[in-house]
Amino acid sequence: MYCKNCGTKLEDGQQVCLNCGVIVEENKTVAGESKSKIAAGLLAIFLGVFGVHNFYLGYTGKGVAQLLITVLSCGVLSFISYIWAVIEGVLILTGSIKVDANGASLTD
Repeated sequence: MYCKNCGTKLEDGQQVCLNCGVIVEENKTVAGESKSKIAAGLLAIFLGVFGVHNFYLGYTGKGVAQLLITVLSCGVLSFISYIWAVIEGVLILTGSIKVDANGASLTD
């Protein structure tokens, strides 16, 4: 499990992050609810200009930002969202991004 505030890896049962001091909430995801790393990476590469992968992982703020960049510019600035999404897709698929917005580990 990782700290939602700073991203530091936490030990099982740890209640306070030793790095930033934030109280750790227990991960409330059920075993069957973990997100797929491959699905998130492919969503980023193919539908990333709309922020679909960020919505899938629970990062709604980033998803809305990518969606608005694409829609409000009528597609003119969609290359910005696409570059952003491809970079995130590669980071997800290589394992650099390991958790979703709830702190649950992504499965292979």
